[in-house]
This record gives sequence, structure tokens and C-alpha cells, in this order.
Amino acid sequence: MSDTDTDSPSTQGKTLEGVKVLDLSTFVTGGFSSAMLANLGAEVIKIEQPGYGDAIRHSGPPFIQGESPYYWTVNYGKRSLELDLKNDRAKEAFYELVEHADVVVQNYRPGTAERLDVDYDTLSEYNDQLIYLAISAFGQTGPWAKRSGYDLLIQGMSGLMSVTGEEGRQPVKVGVPMTDLITGMWAAFGAMASLYRRERTGEGEYIDLGMLEATLPWLTKQAGMVFADEEPKRMGTKDPVLAPYQTFETKDGYINVCILNEKLWHELCEVIDRPDLPEDERFAQNADRVEHQDALEAEIEATLTEKTTDEWIEVIAEEGGVPAGPVYEVEEALNNPQVDARGAVSEIEHPELGEIPVIEHPLKFANSESGFDRAPPLLGEHNREVFAELGYSETELDELEAAGIFGGADDADDGGGNGDDD
Repeated sequence: MSDTDTDSPSTQGKTLEGVKVLDLSTFVTGGFSSAMLANLGAEVIKIEQPGYGDAIRHSGPPFIQGESPYYWTVNYGKRSLELDLKNDRAKEAFYELVEHADVVVQNYRPGTAERLDVDYDTLSEYNDQLIYLAISAFGQTGPWAKRSGYDLLIQGMSGLMSVTGEEGRQPVKVGVPMTDLITGMWAAFGAMASLYRRERTGEGEYIDLGMLEATLPWLTKQAGMVFADEEPKRMGTKDPVLAPYQTFETKDGYINVCILNEKLWHELCEVIDRPDLPEDERFAQNADRVEHQDALEAEIEATLTEKTTDEWIEVIAEEGGVPAGPVYEVEEALNNPQVDARGAVSEIEHPELGEIPVIEHPLKFANSESGFDRAPPLLGEHNREVFAELGYSETELDELEAAGIFGGADDADDGGGNGDDD
């Protein structure tokens, strides 16, 4: 858990303490959003298919003693409850949870929630202050609404891939599930906004969130070019309106250099001992440099390949104060002095594996706490605990198990989940 550095007496715990979230989603979009809420103190109960769980549990390799580290990264801070939503008694138990919940998250394909009787109209009968978040690939309306969709499809259809990669080569997807994560962040933002609105109005909310629409606002610069009747193109690491703003090769690796104005341009040329470059009319002003990016790249790279990345970082960033940084491998990104100093990656106790890594979320509040208090849950780890908190006796919990609400031994045969998910 990452606490704030302040000892202020005004610290009041976590922002979302007391908020209960029922997460019916699988994979990343809903999972990342509810993890964001858990980091701020919400109690997140992960509703999973009996015997199989969230499909992301099986995403790999790699696995660590049967556990998927990928699953960990979007499920810190939650509890796991197996519920067979095709079992009428399980559905009744779920409705009882809904009565005490604040937020329900699902990422079923449109129509699936209605078939399972866990749609907003049904659940709001049990809790009219419920905030219900329906995530799907294309939203609940429109000609593509019933299509399934995943990150790769949305990266392609949102325009991201058309501007990612090198000119004249095949479009490339972003190396992380970008549109899943974008959508997850919008989902958490929508839930927070709805919680705030409910405090003022007492009203619940239904949120319809489509992955495609969630991604479009992130086009920013490229969208602006289209609005100006220009066609964005793939440029590798180059930028369409700034130069030099790209990756350069060094003697032993790569370095990113970010020049946003003429002052920084002259400072860069000074620290790399290339005072001739600003005197070249091709590179005098930013517009000139953008027009002659290939020639500019050749000139700068000829100099930067004379030293190692670490040597240039010392000269350019540390001594010169010019924005520049190395291109890290993922392991280096997770383990470096800045990340260590900020506590961005820590450890948390897992019920079976001991200490496991946890990537903390970045919000550091002065007057409240944040951070994950529990490891990603084992499948069904909290089956009895969740209902015991509702007042069920041991005998009643035995009866729930006997009724099959947590599923049976043959529940893991198809891995199909409780419905079609995006």
C-alpha cells in the first residue's frame, strides 16, 4: 500500500471508503476501471464464473505457480466471488448484493445482460440509487452495437494504427492494450462523476460506454490535422508538427529528444557541440526542421552515435537541462531510481505465493490515502465471506453451497463465462 508522505491531521482515509462495487466484467476494460476504484478505497467484489473465473486468469504464458501475472495487474485490491448467474438461487443472492451496492460494472456484449437478468432496468428495481456501467465495443446503440470487439479491432477502427509505425510500412498496433486501458479509465471517471452527482441529487445513473468512442478523444493532434483537411501519416517516432521530437540511435541504444521551441533547439545544439545546425537554413525554425526531418535526423544521429545513451543523458538532460530520456526495456522501466523513489512498484502479500509485485496507481493525495490493500484474489476466495457479511449464518452458507450458487465440479468445462464479453 502506498500512503501519502503527509502527517496532516486532516487525513481522512481513502476517498472511496464505504463504496461497494460489483464487477461482472472480464479481461481488461472493466477490470482496470474497478482496480482504479479499489486503489481509492472502494470495496470491489469480482463476480466470476464458477470453476473457471475471469478469462484473464488463463492469459499466458507466463504463469507463476498457475497464476497469471497479467491477471494480477488489473485485479489488485479486489475480492472474488463465484456465482453461477444461470442458477436462479445464485441470481437471487446477486440481487441481495445489489441492494447494498453502489456501482455495478459489466462488459457484456449488448443483449447479454438482459438475457441474464442483470441489466440496469432489472437491477434498479432492487436499488434505485445504483450506478450501472455498461461497457461494450461500440456502445449500446448504432449499427455496430451487437458486434463483439477487442483492443486490436478498436486500435484499427479508431485510427490509432493508421498513425502508428513507419511510413510506407504496415500499420502497427500500440504495444500495450491501449484502447482497453483508455476505456477502463473513462469507466472509472464516469463512475466517480456519477457518485459525485448522486451525492447531490440522490439519483442513480446508467452509463453507456463504447470502446471506439472512448478512444477517439485521444487522437488530439491527429484529429486536429484532419479538421484542417490534412492527412495524418505514419512517421515512426517523428512528430508531424515538431522537430526534432523523436528517437535517435546512440552508440549502444536509443534516446528520445523532445524539442518544443527555439530556445530548447539552440540549447540542444550547444550541449551536443553542433552550433552549425541552427545556422543551416534548413533547420533555422521549427517549420523548416519539420520540412527537412530526414536530413535533420541524419545530422543529429551522426553525432549521437559517438557516445552511449548514458553518456548523452548526462550531457543533454542532466547538465544541459534539455528534455531527453533513454528508451528503456520494460524491466528497466519498472526498476530505476525514479520509480523506486516514488514507490511506484512495491510488493503485496499473496495468500499462496508470498510477496508478489504490485504496480501502484499514481495519484498521491495530500489529505487522503490511496493504494492497494490486498492481493489479486484467488478464484472464489471470498465466496462465504461476502455473504457472511450480509448476515448469513454458517448453516445458511452451507445451504447456498448445496444449492449450487457457487457452481459445481463441472463448471469449468467450456470457459464461456456468464455471457459474451468485450
